[in-house]
Amino acid sequence: MTILVIAEHDNVSLKAATLNVVTAARAIGGDVHVLVAGHQAQGVAQAAASVEGVQQVLWADAPQLAEGLAETLAAQVQALAPAYSHVLFAATASGKNVAPRVAAQLDVGQVSDVIKVLAPDTFERPIYAGNAIATVQSSDTVKVLTVRGTAFDPAGVGASPVAVQQVAAVSETGRARFVGRAVTKNDRPELTAAKVIVSGGRALGSSERFNETLTPLADALGAALGASRAAVDAGYAPNDWQVGQTGKIVAPQLYVAVGISGAIQHLAGMKDSKVIVAINKDGEAPIFSVADYGLEADLFQAVPEMVSAL
Repeated sequence: MTILVIAEHDNVSLKAATLNVVTAARAIGGDVHVLVAGHQAQGVAQAAASVEGVQQVLWADAPQLAEGLAETLAAQVQALAPAYSHVLFAATASGKNVAPRVAAQLDVGQVSDVIKVLAPDTFERPIYAGNAIATVQSSDTVKVLTVRGTAFDPAGVGASPVAVQQVAAVSETGRARFVGRAVTKNDRPELTAAKVIVSGGRALGSSERFNETLTPLADALGAALGASRAAVDAGYAPNDWQVGQTGKIVAPQLYVAVGISGAIQHLAGMKDSKVIVAINKDGEAPIFSVADYGLEADLFQAVPEMVSAL
């Protein structure tokens, strides 16, 4: 039994989500191989070769793989998949874009958002916004999985490098072409990798008050900024700050929820955080049911006092 992990990267560095997927692969058992598909990404391949638990790295290098277009990357994975028992992706925007294409091309089912490995063919995944856990068993010859990174510890790095084998790159599919990329520049930690997150909800009232109130607290804690769906829909924060079932799934060491009531959609994205602090003037808000520490207070008074104390 050999497992193929699809690495996420930007042709320069290996993304942290890949390390969590490697841990999931090791829980399945068998040899773990990592595919690095990109252009001039030899440094990424070398980094993957030093991840603990990896037996081999496959490196596909070609200009058409540079931007990680789903159509081309799926074709690359499909070419290699028949030699493997499992193909694992991170349950990120990229993984969710590519994995279904691979599953469809292989004519197999996909097991999405795996949070626990019970056996090589049996997995757990959340349903109903995390309110229930489904046990899924797959009899497919090749099992295509997406893995929720927050459910698995990252694999260690710094192991003795394993072999890097270059494999033939697939031809350009012609179904899509790269036009451009608009990247949001942020001096703060990336939301899904941050150890501390400060999130705000609709109770903040406006974009100006959102930033005026939460930015000093985030600065004091060295935190990333997040938001509830209601706050994003109201225009208080950009889309890439959204935490929740339809946003980003996070599990930082510390999650501070400010003015967030705790709708099921939001809780599904952050309830695995190690320590949750909730600030809300409504003592009956659902967020208090998952909070380790709750402060029933006016956020516009409580947050500045916290910043002063810090």
